[in-house]
Amino acid sequence: MGVIAKQSIYNVISIALAFMIGAANMLFLYPNFPGKDFQGLVVALLANSNLIQPFISFGVQHTLIKFFSDAKTKEDQDRLLWFVILFPLLILVIILPFYYVYYSDILDFLSSNNGTVLRFPFMIISIAIFTAYFEIFFSWLRVHFQSVFGNFLKEVYPRLLTFALLLLFAFKIIDLNKFINLLIWGYFIRLIIISIYSFYVYFPSFQWKLPTAWKPMLRYSFLIFLSGAAASFILDIDKAMIYKLTADENVAFYAVAVYMATVVEAPGRAMFQITSPLVAKAINEKDFNRLEVLLKKSSLNLLIICGLVFMIINLNLNDFYLIINQEGYASASSVVILVSIGKLFSMSMGCLNNIISNSKYYVYIFWFSISSAFLAVALNFSFIQSNGILGAAMATLIVIVFINFCKIILVAVFFKIHPYSRKSLAVVFFMFIIYLLVYWIPTLIHPIFSIASRTTLIIGLFSIPLFLLRWSSDLESLFHEVKSRLF
Repeated sequence: MGVIAKQSIYNVISIALAFMIGAANMLFLYPNFPGKDFQGLVVALLANSNLIQPFISFGVQHTLIKFFSDAKTKEDQDRLLWFVILFPLLILVIILPFYYVYYSDILDFLSSNNGTVLRFPFMIISIAIFTAYFEIFFSWLRVHFQSVFGNFLKEVYPRLLTFALLLLFAFKIIDLNKFINLLIWGYFIRLIIISIYSFYVYFPSFQWKLPTAWKPMLRYSFLIFLSGAAASFILDIDKAMIYKLTADENVAFYAVAVYMATVVEAPGRAMFQITSPLVAKAINEKDFNRLEVLLKKSSLNLLIICGLVFMIINLNLNDFYLIINQEGYASASSVVILVSIGKLFSMSMGCLNNIISNSKYYVYIFWFSISSAFLAVALNFSFIQSNGILGAAMATLIVIVFINFCKIILVAVFFKIHPYSRKSLAVVFFMFIIYLLVYWIPTLIHPIFSIASRTTLIIGLFSIPLFLLRWSSDLESLFHEVKSRLF
């Protein structure tokens, strides 16, 4: 995993920086300056944009990753690259007139008849378009194993943009309308930057012909589009339904809680930028031994790293909310715990999702996603009405567990492999013991001091079995490499 380790460490740094900036936005700037209603609105607008985005990209970013390593000639690779750029333009020709005529009905369906969201239809569709094309160019970089700069633009740039806009709002230099307009321009500039960099990394010769395997590509894109639409629906339907069924401010409380829980999956997001094209290559070459090694190693490494982050987040939860020090936000502390459990379970599967999406069994993802989307709507509608934002978290956890168990069973049946080992059980056991030991430590002097002290203790306790029991040679090598460079 030399390639993975080398680029993953840079991606982890980018994501860590992104989450630090995002924490400043979500935990300090939003609550203290524009307030929870403003925060809930922006989160809802971006959530609606994410729901529309898959209809524009049509899954071609995943098609590029799956078929690029299978293209035998440079000519076919170039045709594929132009195909994934031009095909969404055809989709836009169909979507834009439809959206222009029916946007009020679409947004009313997504966010109820709240007039505030309906004020910004251009923002929602614009960011959806810019994000769709950004993902395409990011996949372009990933197939050329140049994910670091793209990952920076994906993770750090939007949070840095929001940080700057919130500061301008705090100093009363801009109002809500200018905030939204500048946010749109910021996403557009990000698209321009990544497109220029992608063509700098590799500029394909223009081909008038479709790729040789264009029919399987379209079939794959269509099913991945449906799966991606369902996945985005699952990801953001909870926020949209909270906005629809409860008070606006609850979206802000829930968004902050989910943001903290999402930190658990940050290391996985860094690793998957690299493993996805490697998995596609192993499948295309029918190297199933390599595939099992990638699955086992990615699973164990992510369980260790994400498990450590899981403990740091949840064992410091009360102190995080003391730092926010805003009325209502701490009511979502249980949301953090439930959602982070689901995130940890997802990360513990390693590159299993990449295996399914890049294999001939990718059609199952569609059925898993569709069934999960229906389950998400039903559970959110029922649980939010009875339990508020805690109900949304419960629904999210159930859906995550359901869809992940389906995927594990699928890979076990068709590939005769699974992500776990005895070491996985040992990691979970020691996490449980450390959690029980540290849970009872109260807040000391100041929340920041408590977080620093408790985090140091968690890392120290977790490092003992990690190195004594030799859980991961990859993490040991990475540790020694970082140590040698620093000292």
